[in-house]
Amino acid sequence: MGQTQTQTADSNQADQKKFLTGAQAIMESLVAQGVTTIFGYPGGAIMPTYDALFDYQDRLKHILVRHEQGAGHAAQGYARMLNKAGVCMVTSGPGATNLITPIADAMLDSTPLVCLVGQVKGNLLGTDAFQECDLMGISMPVTKWNYQIVDPNEIPEIIAKAFYIAETGRPGPVLIDITRTAQSEMMTEPFKYTPCTSIISYNPRIEPKREHLEAAAKLINGAKKPYILAGHGIIISGAEKELNELVDKAGIPVATTLLGMSSMDADHPMYVGWPGMHGNYGANVLTNSCDVLIAIGMRFDDRITGDLSTYAKQAKVVHIEIDPAEVDKNVKADAPVVGDAKAALRALLPLIKPAEHLAWRAEFDAYDKEEYTKITLKDVFHDGDQIKMGEAIAMMSDKTKGEAVIVTDVGQHQMVTNRYYRFKKQNSVVTSGGAGTMGFALPAAFGAKVAVPEREVVAVIGDGGFQMTLQELGTIAQSKLPVKIIILNNNFLGMVRQWQELFHARRYSFVELENPDFITIAKGFGIPGHTVSDRSLLSESLDTLLNSETPYLLEIVCEKEGNVFPMVPAGSSVTNVRLE
Repeated sequence: MGQTQTQTADSNQADQKKFLTGAQAIMESLVAQGVTTIFGYPGGAIMPTYDALFDYQDRLKHILVRHEQGAGHAAQGYARMLNKAGVCMVTSGPGATNLITPIADAMLDSTPLVCLVGQVKGNLLGTDAFQECDLMGISMPVTKWNYQIVDPNEIPEIIAKAFYIAETGRPGPVLIDITRTAQSEMMTEPFKYTPCTSIISYNPRIEPKREHLEAAAKLINGAKKPYILAGHGIIISGAEKELNELVDKAGIPVATTLLGMSSMDADHPMYVGWPGMHGNYGANVLTNSCDVLIAIGMRFDDRITGDLSTYAKQAKVVHIEIDPAEVDKNVKADAPVVGDAKAALRALLPLIKPAEHLAWRAEFDAYDKEEYTKITLKDVFHDGDQIKMGEAIAMMSDKTKGEAVIVTDVGQHQMVTNRYYRFKKQNSVVTSGGAGTMGFALPAAFGAKVAVPEREVVAVIGDGGFQMTLQELGTIAQSKLPVKIIILNNNFLGMVRQWQELFHARRYSFVELENPDFITIAKGFGIPGHTVSDRSLLSESLDTLLNSETPYLLEIVCEKEGNVFPMVPAGSSVTNVRLE
């Protein structure tokens, strides 16, 4: 070969190093963004990207789930622990549609996700090609932003935008649909990745307006019966310290929403529990007695408010919320404060006058005493022959000192767990709130454990929800991460059964389950476990679970027709609380 030919060959090799395929650009973009973990499941339309991933295994850890839904929920658990976007990657068609449920779940619970989805070749778009679906149309209602890439040169910029949009303002899921052509073709421009720090058309407000803070402070300082409802926004913004400072300085009773739990120590003297359909008695009833209601990082979901026509009509409302679309949507705010919860509370604290509201706090105590006598004594202590969900959770809370990460599925066990686990450590709750997705907990617990391997992670799941995603036992087994799994088994779809008992004359329509042998199934995946139904063995069984150095499944056979109280019937006033 002559010198000219050699120089030409060298030049071509240099050009090939300078220019990447779209799939390589995806990998380089993720690495540049600081991503370390991807939850995914390969397939035809995403195969070029998986081929590129083969060369990035030293920089990107890929975890193979057993179902695309598992990838989304695992990424949610990961994101919730680290307060940064979880990443999942799946193929087109059914792979993509399987991801829609966790995307919708993430949208409602403000969880940042970046979902990379393969699509058919660009020339086949709109032809109903094999495994093609209109993912832009399908995902638009449940994503914060979505985008279809047909040109590999777009990849770095779009991925940078995706992370910025997912993680800033009110977090949420972003989906990028990437044609197979865009993955396999060479970029015609040199690869360059610049993290996104601003978008002209997207400008979330972080720092609230001074005049709005002053209006809020005036209401709070003049209140005789102020009441704080702290939501998920406290945890998302990392405002736990500021919340505690506000509560201590102003002496204000505080309740946390389901997703806001663990933002306050359960033993704090001003903590009064949680409001909502199965929340605490006083926390619900006294919503309609306070004179100033201070909502922070929550959106007045219907499960919190019940009948809006009777909700807190006597109160002036301060609403601190980063998403302006949520302000005045359900409850009219007298002092709206649009901004990040942490930034808002920092700026608000100097404006707040020290106060004590001990008599007002004591009003909650009377309701707490009645609730304890009528409900908690029966649920936590021995009452009847069968193990109660409440006693199992309370015992587990004591054994973990309230410091474990608790991941719950959806149903009776979810409500019981959040009632009787006494959270002592911040950012310890992972649950499906807005969507109420059965099958959430098992993959989400795994994702949480990947994010914080140093913490104890316990998944609490009902026998119904467990069977929706139990294939993810395979993911957990392959990882060997010691995720602890509790099935509270009552052989019913418990929450539906409770409603049928209370509101449909005990007409149990298709809610009783003939369950498989869960322990044999777990052992089939290589995960040890055992069943306990004898109360005298419950403590020892929990010790075995918690002391295991491997994944472990404990099935607790519970009272079959136990109900969860207190309960505010759907659509009722928050003062209409059933204790039995």
